[in-house]
Amino acid sequence: MTGEEIDKAVRQELQSLPKTLAEDVAKNLVMVARLLDEDPEQAYGYSQVALRLASRVAAVREAAGFAAYGAGKYGEALKEFRAARRMTGSAELWPVMADCERGLGRPEKALAMAGEPEVQKLDRAGQVEMRLVAAGARRDMGQTEAAVVTLQSPELASSAVHPWTARLRYAYADALLEVGREGEARDWFARALEADQAGTTDASDRLAELDGVQFTDALDEDEDADQDTDGAAGDAESGKGSEKAE
Repeated sequence: MTGEEIDKAVRQELQSLPKTLAEDVAKNLVMVARLLDEDPEQAYGYSQVALRLASRVAAVREAAGFAAYGAGKYGEALKEFRAARRMTGSAELWPVMADCERGLGRPEKALAMAGEPEVQKLDRAGQVEMRLVAAGARRDMGQTEAAVVTLQSPELASSAVHPWTARLRYAYADALLEVGREGEARDWFARALEADQAGTTDASDRLAELDGVQFTDALDEDEDADQDTDGAAGDAESGKGSEKAE
């Protein structure tokens, strides 16, 4: 790992730092990206090193925000996202900032953010993300029917597949299931699975659950068979001992 693996735009941001410092920060940011999904706590640790080295770089504040978010430190994540937004002036982080409000137990705040002018500055993917957060906030507040309505959109109705399509369909299926519309929910879980080429959801498991399919772990079956064999052998040995005693 050299630090050159980071995004070109981030690398350009780091050019404002002395070369050796920029390389150190870059290496830590690479580790944050690599570990964010598989080990959020360790990713958070690397983000803190980068933050101590270069807290005035927007990309570093954003990375620290996502690392904190992944580790469930929503208050800290929100602080870092706000700092990054002040530095860049971009609305790109608005949906994840709203989701931090949900994480902090303030769904009404997240819902209010969904109606702010910043949402209109988001690209299509960002607006879909904001819709997902708003629907989640509705469900947090017990407004399950409203969550279903919130997710109904041209993006949901479209047959085109985008990076966010599977998650949007999955969220809609899950909301339908919560309001008791099981048949429709099954259809939308199937549509989510159809679009989920990257395996970002557990739509296949949810479909199997709705269809009453139960999966058995082959390893568990082997262990059970071994235990049965051991038990039979033990019974046989006990029988031999009895015969000898007689």
